[in-house]
Amino acid sequence: MQPFSYAKVTSEEVAIATVEQDKTAAFIAGGTDLLGLMKDGVQTANILIDINSLPLADIESQANGIRIGAISRMSDVAFHPQIQECYPVISQALLQSASPQLRNMATVGGNLLQRVRCGYFRDPVFPCNKRIPGIGCSAITGYNRMHSIFGASEHCIAVHPSDLAVALTALDAVICIQGIEESRRISIHDFYLLPGETPAKETLLQPGELIVAIEVPNFAYKSHYLKVRDRASYEFALVSVAAALDIEEDTIKSARIAFGGVAPKPWRTRDAEEFLKGKAINEDIFTAAAETAVKEAKPQTHNEFKIELVKRALIRALSVVAEGKQGDKGTRKRSNN
Repeated sequence: MQPFSYAKVTSEEVAIATVEQDKTAAFIAGGTDLLGLMKDGVQTANILIDINSLPLADIESQANGIRIGAISRMSDVAFHPQIQECYPVISQALLQSASPQLRNMATVGGNLLQRVRCGYFRDPVFPCNKRIPGIGCSAITGYNRMHSIFGASEHCIAVHPSDLAVALTALDAVICIQGIEESRRISIHDFYLLPGETPAKETLLQPGELIVAIEVPNFAYKSHYLKVRDRASYEFALVSVAAALDIEEDTIKSARIAFGGVAPKPWRTRDAEEFLKGKAINEDIFTAAAETAVKEAKPQTHNEFKIELVKRALIRALSVVAEGKQGDKGTRKRSNN
C-alpha cells in the first residue's frame, strides 16, 4: 500500500479547496471502500481529507420531502423513523447492504460513490479500461456472470454495486453537490454515466466537488426493495428491484421501477412503468410488465440467466407492493443479526 498523509478538517470550504487544488488528495469518511481499493493498489491518494467533523450528518424533514446528509451512516438512515414510514424502499435497500458493522461505519455519500465490484477491475493484474483507459476490458471475454445485461459498451460491462442508489433512483432523488465556487443539484438519473467510450468517468462529479446531501421528494407510493443474491447476507446483488406503486381501488395510477445488479448504473425501466399505468392489479399484468422490462436486454456469455431472474424478481416485488406488505422483518427494529 502506498504511503499517504492524513488531515482532519472542520471546514467544508477547506476540505473542498484542498482536494480541488491537490489532484492526489481524496475525501474520506467511512472509508469502507476507499481503503480497500488503496490496499489492492487499484486507487492511490497521497493525502486523505477526513470530513467526518463536517455538519453533514443530519436527516431533516422538509416541506417537499426529506434531506439526508452525505455523511449520515447507513445504519442511522435505515432505522430513521421517517425513512421507515415514508420511504421503506430506502430502509430495506440499506439493511440488505454490506454487514451491520460496515453499515455502522459507511456513509450514504460514500455508498453512492463506491466503485464497481468487477473482479477484473479490483485486480491490477488484469487489463481494465476503468483503471487504465484504452487497455481493454477483461470481463468481456472472461467470466462475466455478475455483469451487465443493460447499458454496457464494448469498453466496460461492469455493474453498479449500490443498493441505495437503486432505491433512490426509483424515488427520483436529487444529489446535492458543493464545489469550490458553486453548488449543484443533479437528478440521480443524470448523476451516473453509462460507460460508452469513457468507462473511467462514472459520475458527473468534478475534481474537488463533494456530495453534501441527498434530497428525496415527498412520496405517497407504496414501495419495496427485493434483492436476489447468491447468499442470504453480505453479498452483492445478482438482480435487485426497487418497485413503487401508486394504487387507487386496485388500479395502478403510476409506477416506478429501478433495477440493480444488471447495468453500469441503477437501471430505470420507463417502458414497464408506462405499461403498468392505468392497469388493474393482477399477476398477468405484472408478467407482461416484466416482459416489457427486459426487451432491450443484451446478456453476456455467462449471465443470460439474469433475464429470467429480472422478470421473476419484478413480478414478486410488484406483488409484494400490491399486497401492501412493504415491511421487512429488519426494518422496524435495530438488530445486529
